[in-house]
Amino acid sequence: MTIDITRILLGLLLSTAIGGLAFWRRSLTASGWLGAIITGTLTFGFGGWPWGLALITFFISSSVLSHYKEGLKEQRAAEKFDKGGRRDIFQALANGGIGSALALIFGLTGEPALLLAAFVGVMATVTADTWATELGVLSSQRPRLVTTGRVVEPGTSGGVTLFGTSAAAAGGLLIGAATLFFYAVGQMINGTPGPLPWWIVPAGLLGGLLGSMTDSFLGDTVQAIYRYPGGKETEKVAGKDGRPNTFVRGWRWMNNDLVNLLSSVFGGLVAVLVFFAIGS
Repeated sequence: MTIDITRILLGLLLSTAIGGLAFWRRSLTASGWLGAIITGTLTFGFGGWPWGLALITFFISSSVLSHYKEGLKEQRAAEKFDKGGRRDIFQALANGGIGSALALIFGLTGEPALLLAAFVGVMATVTADTWATELGVLSSQRPRLVTTGRVVEPGTSGGVTLFGTSAAAAGGLLIGAATLFFYAVGQMINGTPGPLPWWIVPAGLLGGLLGSMTDSFLGDTVQAIYRYPGGKETEKVAGKDGRPNTFVRGWRWMNNDLVNLLSSVFGGLVAVLVFFAIGS
């Protein structure tokens, strides 16, 4: 085991700079900036450049999409979502915490490929879920609940559309393809040619897609859902005026951040299965 202090410091500097830019662009809150620094430093420092760049791919693509047609999304579904476009530390850790923990273990245990598979599945899931949320709400098609097929309003937890599901698949595929590309570039720069882990691409696609579907399933079945005084359902515990909303269903402690974290774990497990099936 060798700890690369230089790489850790570079990860700290890079994650601080990127997080600061995102804070300035109002994609992160101050606490979200801290979360980005923690996850970025660990991922870069112990996972290496392909891992860190995969994290950046998720972060940049998600931030760009969060601002895409922001006004229309605000109009259609802002009242549904637990949190707005600015991610706080809980969202940062829910999306990047598992990946950074895997990176830490990866660097401390001799870089086993199994952990790379889990990382790809986790990052593919959080990317797929973000893409599905940010783009799916723009679909001209009304979403249907993933469990019953009942038509619901845009932004409803557990609601899916063909457009949103396609976006999820594209997000997962992006992480798989990007991670493979970063490994190939690393081999070229280091002058260490060798077989590339091609299984990363299907691991990202399947891990991301199934992980995102798990997110929808949990959102439909166990996530805490509340109701505004006017009758509309929401993930928010309280309204803008601070008045608490009425609890309707689900588990009170199962908020959106925890749903994201659990679904990313499932996506990581799917990617591990892909690794055992075609990569090991």
